Amino acid sequence: MDERAKIRVTLPRENPTPSYWQDPPDDIADQRTTKDLPSHVDIVIIGSGITGAAIAWNLLKDVRPGEKGSRNIVMLEARQACSGATGRNGGHTKAASYRSFLEHASLLGTPAAVQIARLEYDNIQAIHAFAKEHNIPCDSNPCHTIDIIYDQAQWTAAHEAVTAMKAAFPEGDPVAEYTFHSPAEVQSKFHCALDAGTIAGEPQTLYGGVSYPAGSISSYAFTAGLLKLCLSRGLNLQTNTPATSLMKNRDERTWTVRTPRGNIWTKDIILATNGYTAAIAPTFQGVIVPLRGQVTAQRPGSNLSEKGCLPTTYSFIYDKGYEYMIPRPKGSRNEGDLVIGGGLVRAKEEGLGEYGTTDDTTVNEEISTYLQNTLTRYFGGGGDGGGGDRNGKGDDHPDGRIKKEWTGIMGYSPDGFPMVGAVPGENGFWMSCSFQGHGMVLCWMCAKALVEMMEGRDNEKLRRWFPEAFKVGFERMRKRFQGRLHTSVAVAPGPAVGGESE
Repeated sequence: MDERAKIRVTLPRENPTPSYWQDPPDDIADQRTTKDLPSHVDIVIIGSGITGAAIAWNLLKDVRPGEKGSRNIVMLEARQACSGATGRNGGHTKAASYRSFLEHASLLGTPAAVQIARLEYDNIQAIHAFAKEHNIPCDSNPCHTIDIIYDQAQWTAAHEAVTAMKAAFPEGDPVAEYTFHSPAEVQSKFHCALDAGTIAGEPQTLYGGVSYPAGSISSYAFTAGLLKLCLSRGLNLQTNTPATSLMKNRDERTWTVRTPRGNIWTKDIILATNGYTAAIAPTFQGVIVPLRGQVTAQRPGSNLSEKGCLPTTYSFIYDKGYEYMIPRPKGSRNEGDLVIGGGLVRAKEEGLGEYGTTDDTTVNEEISTYLQNTLTRYFGGGGDGGGGDRNGKGDDHPDGRIKKEWTGIMGYSPDGFPMVGAVPGENGFWMSCSFQGHGMVLCWMCAKALVEMMEGRDNEKLRRWFPEAFKVGFERMRKRFQGRLHTSVAVAPGPAVGGESE
């Protein structure tokens, strides 16, 4: 892992795999608010995914639409708008806080574990509420999810964690709302197979399921809508304009951002660059390590099609790994499609080669083969399954099972937490990065916290809801990356069992 962490991080590559969510691209995909780059601004935000967009919103939300605020803010994006992880994820807003709660409690104490779980829940609620309030057409779908567990140790750990959470939270608190389901109920209500065959020679026997509140959303459409709100309030968005280097000016308080189209002088720089951070901030080489995740969009076969849109989102959990599945909800574009990702550990050396790479122009064929068989594996049936009957006769869709397949680059830190706040030892240098494949349940609240810090409100009020463990600091930056994956079942084409990759 040391060698993978040393691979030099590059800027986003040209011609990435076409993402399901970006087909077709939004009308701001190639937006350049002004023909030329401004030479002097107050703030440069680097990155136009959900983090960059949410930071811009928090800086501009008090400006009336059609007016220009007191601060001149430019957002730089290396490729098209929202073409990184946010536009390449699985579309899940799923925290699965119970899967990390005991570890967080052990490392940080129970109060901190409670704080993190509540932030994740609040983040999900806030995103869906914002989409509704501002009428953003992004297929926002608050719903329940279920983790289908095919491993005894994982099943036992789930019971222990939920018990601990219910004891730590007030009775009836929705953050600790979990329901266990027997194998028979999982089969009848959620249509899953009682056995998923064998994986790496090990039989996959169903132990049960855990359901709880979550959701699904087109993160790309949500972020494009959010960017448009910011543009109406004076944001200057410059796409296809990579920041190639950052230079501290002689006054030691201001910066010059270099791009192929010219340089920008600025008072403040904000990195919303996640897995690409070290490409322009080399001090984070080996501190924030890229990890490539992989996602497919699949057509349901005959048995699942007969059941209509499935009522929930799914994660399938086994020893050392998982897949996730998000049915496209009723009324959405591509209604009924199944977005399926994960499977990292099924690649050579349990996915070691996916660390350190920023190459989202291609896919891993081993993971492709594994993901293409997900429906048959967990729902049974000849083509796609669909009734929990491994002898079922569901047939593939006439147009084929796989509709699209793509990859995205996530960012991971040595301790598994985001890095948010002022870059240590620097003036006017800020960041909100490294979301562990868990961005759709972290980025919104981290952006809010970062702006609070920038505006001088890093106080007790902020500390009541924002974890100290998320703040960037020298001690965290000195830790050694060992391939630590977030233990949750969240939102991404990668290790956070769910569907993010912001």
